[in-house]
Amino acid sequence: MQQSHDGPRPAVLMRRPGPPVWRRQPGMTAAALVCAATMLILGIWAYAAPLSFSHFVDYAPYNRHLIHDAGAFQIGIGAATLLALVCPDALLVTLTGFTVASGLHTLSHYTDRHIGGHGSDVPVLGLLTLVGLYAIYARIRGRKA
Repeated sequence: MQQSHDGPRPAVLMRRPGPPVWRRQPGMTAAALVCAATMLILGIWAYAAPLSFSHFVDYAPYNRHLIHDAGAFQIGIGAATLLALVCPDALLVTLTGFTVASGLHTLSHYTDRHIGGHGSDVPVLGLLTLVGLYAIYARIRGRKA
């Protein structure tokens, strides 16, 4: 590991730029795109039209909030999978997927607050989303140093 003013840095952050992974491994890229598209399509469907999605998957009883949450996390997985194709920084990819999912999860708790949950859900989940945003900012800022 090489040293920087902030301490050791993983070698993956120090590697020389080369062709992006999607150019080096087209088969893997196609598979990753299929996975990302599946997660994004199903996640957006579950998040935007939970009753329709519930009828499609045929799990009873219907629980709007649970389907919203599942959609939020599927969208986060899809976003991270897409980002991983162009960004070699695994931590940044993971933080981005987490933050997308956490932000949508927070929003689902806000929109579904009338059907259950706790009064503390939205502020606590919102705070986690802000922590994720800060971590993304700090990671990007640290990479530029």
